[in-house]
Amino acid sequence: MNSNSLVSISDISKDEILGLLEQARYFEENPNHKILDGKVVATLFFEPSTRTRLSFETAVNRLGGRVIGFSDASTTSSSKGETLKDTIKMVSNYVDLIIMRHYLEGAARYASEVTDTPVINAGDGANQHPTQTMLDLYSIYKTQGTLENLTITMVGDLKYGRTVHSLLMAMQYFNPTFRFVACKELEMPAEYKDFCDKNGIKYTEHTDFSADVINSSDIIYMTRVQRERFTDIMEYERVKNLYTLHNAMLDNSRDNLRILHPLPRVNEIDYDVDDNPKAYYFQQAQNGLYARQAIICKALGIEINK
Repeated sequence: MNSNSLVSISDISKDEILGLLEQARYFEENPNHKILDGKVVATLFFEPSTRTRLSFETAVNRLGGRVIGFSDASTTSSSKGETLKDTIKMVSNYVDLIIMRHYLEGAARYASEVTDTPVINAGDGANQHPTQTMLDLYSIYKTQGTLENLTITMVGDLKYGRTVHSLLMAMQYFNPTFRFVACKELEMPAEYKDFCDKNGIKYTEHTDFSADVINSSDIIYMTRVQRERFTDIMEYERVKNLYTLHNAMLDNSRDNLRILHPLPRVNEIDYDVDDNPKAYYFQQAQNGLYARQAIICKALGIEINK
């Protein structure tokens, strides 16, 4: 395993997180470089993606590197029965870095263990999404001016939502207070509540997305109920539209409140929210480019001379 791989947000320390945020700020101000000249990066997406794949590929291109890979696993030898191990070892012969999204939890960790080429986890099932977490942290820092002592409300699919799992773990260093808003079927898994308990992270659980919850929040992190994670379609139909944010619900919210969402959205944020200055999800997606430029450089051991 290459020590520069990023599989879980827990793989990096508080100082490394802060360093990546500083580098993301630098890349926002200076997005175009040639520091990856001669480098080839593989993007292996065994699961559909728009923002993550395109922002990674844009990041590589803006840094002067080249990209190979696939966005549809059905066009690869995995459809013929090739194992993940064989795919990773084969691709490692061609590239300097592997960026991988996979539908199985633990797939990224496994991939990192069968190759010496650094691996970046672009999402593994309902487990983790550490690069989304870095852009989320950058978005929070930009809008709040700090990561410390914030009240963050997570809404919707907290059971399968890998973005909220990773963000929760990353915020352990910054004394957050969490509000978990979800129905019983999609509540935050016990292992993450145990993580909060062990690390002294304050949280409360709610089934009602109430005005009191909204008006006491610095960040509201909306999530999509993910149909692809459900084996019982009737269960999905029961819970898919339980929580929708409308513009009028923000009337008495804090001035500093920002609405985040990893996207894509379905019904959980009404379109009337888009023009509210507290809506930040499209800028959040743009921040993914800068955060991922920083992550790529770290994975390749490239120092940024500012």
